[in-house]
Amino acid sequence: MGTTTAKNSLTANNGTTAVAEKKQKTIFDVIQAGAKQFATALPKHINSDRFVRIAITTIRQNPKLAKCSQESLLGALMVSAQLGLEPGTLGQCYLIPFENKKAGTVECQFQIGYKGLIELLRRSGQLSDIYSYTVYENDDFNIEYGLSRTLTHKPNFDERGEIKGFYAVAILKDGAKAFEYMTKDEVVKHEEKYRKGSYKNDVWNKNFEEMAQKTVVKKLLKWLPVSVEFLEMAAKDEKSFKVVDDKSTEVQEIEILENNGDIINAETGEFIEEATEDNKSPKKQINDDTMVQGLFENNK
Repeated sequence: MGTTTAKNSLTANNGTTAVAEKKQKTIFDVIQAGAKQFATALPKHINSDRFVRIAITTIRQNPKLAKCSQESLLGALMVSAQLGLEPGTLGQCYLIPFENKKAGTVECQFQIGYKGLIELLRRSGQLSDIYSYTVYENDDFNIEYGLSRTLTHKPNFDERGEIKGFYAVAILKDGAKAFEYMTKDEVVKHEEKYRKGSYKNDVWNKNFEEMAQKTVVKKLLKWLPVSVEFLEMAAKDEKSFKVVDDKSTEVQEIEILENNGDIINAETGEFIEEATEDNKSPKKQINDDTMVQGLFENNK
């Protein structure tokens, strides 16, 4: 009787343990289980096994990402796969942990990097070249507007001085050229206006020049013959998503109020100072009619 009771107890315990283990799937388990969905979303030039490895490595390098809701982390990775951009050290796109104070959760925000935006533009097939440079105070730099717009830039590599501004140039297949310029102060004010939280996130802190160049490239888009498909891709920048279900590649945007939370500092693991009531505002909706305007206004 005692033996039977012990066996029943052991069986019950094993069942409880099995259920607990089944429930305790890590984000790494979930990502590996979703390899098939990533493979469906990825363009042919990116291998799904490689993408899964990169995703897991990216999360391990920033453990705070593992604190994000699984749905938002998977959503960000799915958008990354759909765009054919690799997260992490290449700088094509970034996964940013963000505390959504209204919902009491930590969400993963998808952010396109400068290199990722350039890659998407080059894939569009409309451009023969596109590039961006930083202008320093000792460089010989001149812009002329009017009937004939011109830009000249001769860097002073011996003594560059402080950063003065940033410009982007696009050359179309028909030979037409377009450019945009922003001062450093304009870029800083732009980032401050559209950031989430009270301080800029680690991507801006660690990659200021690249993010500034990305900002001026986005400003350049209004002069380029980009497709609606491209604008739809670029409009996914700096948003949080969730996958519709575990068998789908479709994503839905997670609605978060701007400045309604804090960015997590990847080095300290702490949430940076909470946003104030004064700078909280409803997130702008982007539809077909306002997509271009929203894209220019909402990039960071």
